[in-house]
Order: sequence, then C-alpha cells, then structure tokens
Amino acid sequence: MGSGLSQTGRAMNPDATRGRGPTEGSAPLLVERHGPVGWLIFNRPGSGNSMNADMLDDLESAWQELDADPRVRVIVNTGTGRAFQTGLDVVELAKNPDALREQSRRTKHATLRITGWHNQVWKPVIAAVNGVCAGGGFHFVTDADIAIAASTATFLDPHVSIGQVTAYEAIGLVRKMPAEAVMRMALVGRYERMDAQRAYQLGMISQIVDPPEQLREAAQELAETIAKNSPTAMAASKRALWGAFEMGLTEACKAGAKELVGVWGHPDQAEGPLAFAEKREAQWEELGAHGH
Repeated sequence: MGSGLSQTGRAMNPDATRGRGPTEGSAPLLVERHGPVGWLIFNRPGSGNSMNADMLDDLESAWQELDADPRVRVIVNTGTGRAFQTGLDVVELAKNPDALREQSRRTKHATLRITGWHNQVWKPVIAAVNGVCAGGGFHFVTDADIAIAASTATFLDPHVSIGQVTAYEAIGLVRKMPAEAVMRMALVGRYERMDAQRAYQLGMISQIVDPPEQLREAAQELAETIAKNSPTAMAASKRALWGAFEMGLTEACKAGAKELVGVWGHPDQAEGPLAFAEKREAQWEELGAHGH
C-alpha cells in the first residue's frame, strides 16, 4: 500500500519457542525460530519491556546464538504487550548493585552488548516496533538494519525529563533521520510523542503495518523475502555499509571494495546467475562457508 502502509493476512508457523530466564513463563527474553527467521522478543510487558538484570545478561548470548545458527538468515526484534522497549528498569537494577555497576561500566566505556550491532551480528536485523519505544529502546531501532512499526506505535525520548543525558540513542538516530527532528525529540523529552506516520515521514522507519496486530506477520514476510538472498553477499554488504558510518567517503569506498572483492570466487556468485537463468530458487552456501 502507499504511504509505507502494509497489510498482510499470513499466519506464522513457529518451529520453536524458548524462553531465557528462570522459567519460560517469566523469561524476560524469548528466542524463537520460524523457518529461516530468528526472533528475539522482549517479554516483560508488565514493565514496558524494560531491561532488568536478567534481560541484560540474556541479550548478548541471545544475539550470538541466533547469529551462530546457520538455519537463521534474518533476525527480527520485537516486544510483547503494549510496549516495544522502554530502556533500563532502574528500579529493578537498583536492587542489584553488581548488575548496575556492570552496566554503568559498559556505558562509560562504550562497550554495550545489548543490540545486534553491539555484538557484531552481520545477518540482517529487523526491528518490528509493536508499541511504545522510549529512551534506551531506541538502541534497538538505531542499530537495526531495517525498522518497521505498527500503526499505533509511538516514540519518545524522556532522558532530559528525568535529569539524564541523551547520547547513544540520539547519536544513532542522526544516521537515520534529520538532525532537527532528533534534537527536538531529545530536548522536548517526555512532553511530546512521535507517532508512526511521522516516524515514517522522517525516515526512522520504512514501513507502517495496519492493522497493527499483523505486525509480526508483516515482519516475518519481509524477513523471508530478505532470506532468499545470498547470506554471504548480505553480510559483506552490511559490513561495508555500516563501516561507512565510521569513515570518510574515500576510505569507505576503499573498505567497501575489499568486501566486494573478498566475495569473488565464492560459490554463490556462480549459483545466483545460474538459478536466475534456470528460473529456480538459489541454493546458497551457509554463512561462513569457504572462509567468507
């Protein structure tokens, strides 16, 4: 549909669902696999899916688990309930001094390990924003390769409204959308929310899903489409594009050329044209095969 809206009626067919935490029913993070798509789902709906010590511990290993699974070609990140992600649960973390100290250390030294980018996941990552995204929740939007949202999703950054500094999240957003809009959100704080339509207009997200309850189906469909492509070529492309944020134009092009040339001779480069000529789905090599 136009204006970035999509509709889908496809039902997901889960292969496996696994909770990470004390028990599956109370696990703060769920890991699922649906065909070639891995799902990482925030599961603290009663607390806005905010990150407590258990979720912080689980995030790093969950990303690495899905990244290492050759059956998973694309990863989708979403939440349960009315919120997508609302940042750190400071009340819970205050009860766990060790966890708070460790998170403070990682924040101070820029060694966070909560997103795919933090963990150097080179498979495509989709953020499927199902509801409220606030504060630290923006980590998962800015660090995703593609972000889509339910039509009812809203976005706000309340850091300055509670005496905290906006840094990591807003710096990441400047790569995706106009600086004016990021600055306004950072300085207005909790007193203004951005809706999904405005987020789409500004380039924060690339698709709005309406009706909103079909967000997961739409994300699964998009991920399955992406999964049809060469895993090796996608990983090299992602490294080249994300690497460009760290460099000037000339240096980025030189680094991108290394990624491009590095795939020369890979079996996928012969399989792709052959599959196209034979009008069939390509049979790609698993990511990491042949030293790529």
